[in-house]
Amino acid sequence: MTALPRVVLHVGAPKSGTTYVQSRMQRNHDTLLAHGVLVPQGSSEDGPATLMFRAALDLTGIRLHRGRAYTDGRWDRLVEATRAHPGTTWISDEAFVRADDAAAARAVRELGGDGAAEVHVVYTARDLGRALVSAWLENLKHGGSEPFAKFLERARTGGLKVLRGFALDTVLGRWAGAVGDPARVHLVTLPPEGGDRTLLWTRFLAVARVDAAWAPLEAVRTNDSVGLAEAQFLRALNERLGGAARRGGPLHAAVRDVVVSRGLSPRSATTSAKVRLDPRHEPWVGALTERWTAWVRASGIDVVGDLAELATVPLDPAAWADPDVVVPDALAAADAALDAVRRARRRAGGA
Repeated sequence: MTALPRVVLHVGAPKSGTTYVQSRMQRNHDTLLAHGVLVPQGSSEDGPATLMFRAALDLTGIRLHRGRAYTDGRWDRLVEATRAHPGTTWISDEAFVRADDAAAARAVRELGGDGAAEVHVVYTARDLGRALVSAWLENLKHGGSEPFAKFLERARTGGLKVLRGFALDTVLGRWAGAVGDPARVHLVTLPPEGGDRTLLWTRFLAVARVDAAWAPLEAVRTNDSVGLAEAQFLRALNERLGGAARRGGPLHAAVRDVVVSRGLSPRSATTSAKVRLDPRHEPWVGALTERWTAWVRASGIDVVGDLAELATVPLDPAAWADPDVVVPDALAAADAALDAVRRARRRAGGA
């Protein structure tokens, strides 16, 4: 009996090594294809690596301040490319985590060609404490200025949308229902901080049934979090800009260019202290993690790694540094960066 084509759909979670996986997939596109593994590519006009992102936004109906021309028709293009390929197709974007029940069912149905291909869903996860810290830092990198304490309180009380993307029971339950077989839904755990970072890649390869030799080139793009000093600097800068640096705002591109590309942070994130979860929030984070992992154990979902890796490592309260207490150096750096942003805006012809 001839094996069905295999579609491996990586749906998230945010801040769980997705950028690394996607970069390595794209960089090894040619060698993977030579071994029958397709990484769908967009047009040269759109940017080859953006098809999966645009398709995910098209499927979920979430625009992220982009017009319909950016997304319309991209999901159909992705489905067409997948159905035309006789081997394995490898798709990855964390925007798929935003899919509701109807969108998840549509994705599985259309990518699987109504049974012509076997669809497997992959979800990568790290411990919730680190995930929340990374989500807050990512928000700062895109113009946010919410204090860390307020961010965590919204997460604790259920008012934080990004937390929905980390909810193992909700996300994996939705995709297991769409696939119809929990054994074809795979939870890949990330090792604890300081552990072997290559485990994410080797575990992902095992699920995708891809030989490591088919993708020898290392990723060139990651999405590492900034350090404590950089976080204070970014929040101070974004407060001064009053929301103009957010996605869709008039200064978003200028801030990304000046702050990120030119590195106007007060010191390198490699030497800056790390932002850590406030120890006062560890009890509810731990309880939520226990509830989620208990659901996974009873679900029949395939776990690649160890659920124990999702436990948040306790921190000595005396060792915790509050990122909301901004040091003077960060304020001075923010003032200097604000001037640079304004100059860049004027050079670009803005106000």
